[in-house]
Amino acid sequence: MFRSPYLQRKWLPRWAAMAVLLVAAIQLVPFGHGHSAPPVVHEPVWNTPQTRQLAVDACYDCHSNQTQWPWYSNVAPISWLNQFDVTLGRRALNFSDWNAHPISASRIDRSIQRGSMPPFFYTPLHRSAQLTAAQKQQLIQGIEASLGASGSNP
Repeated sequence: MFRSPYLQRKWLPRWAAMAVLLVAAIQLVPFGHGHSAPPVVHEPVWNTPQTRQLAVDACYDCHSNQTQWPWYSNVAPISWLNQFDVTLGRRALNFSDWNAHPISASRIDRSIQRGSMPPFFYTPLHRSAQLTAAQKQQLIQGIEASLGASGSNP
C-alpha cells in the first residue's frame, strides 16, 4: 500500500505529542518515587574493610538499606524497575538486616562466579560495581572468611 510522505509528516507530530503526554502522565503513578531507607539493624562482621567496600560497591544498592538512588530512579518507568529490583534484592539478601535472613556464603559466591550478580543491566551505569576478575575473587574469599559456610558470622 502506498503511503504519502505528506501523511507521514502530518501524523508524526501527533504521535510525538502523544508519547510526551504518556511519559508525563506515568510520572503521576506513585510507585517507585518514595524510596525507603530503613535503618541498618545489623551488618555482617566483615573480615577486612576491603571486603566490605567491595560488597558496598557491587551489592549494597540492591542488597542493603543503604541504597544510593540516582536521579533517574525518580523518573517513571525506570523508577518502577529500580524499586522492584531493590525490593526483591533486599528480600533475597539484606546486608543491613543480616541476622533476620542470613544466607550461606556459598550461595552468594555462586551468584558472583556465575556472573548473575551484579546483574548485567546494573553495571553500565554503576562503574564501581564493574569488578575485575581479581576483585571478584577477593570478594568471594572475603565473603567466605566473613560469613563462613553457614552464612552467619563466626
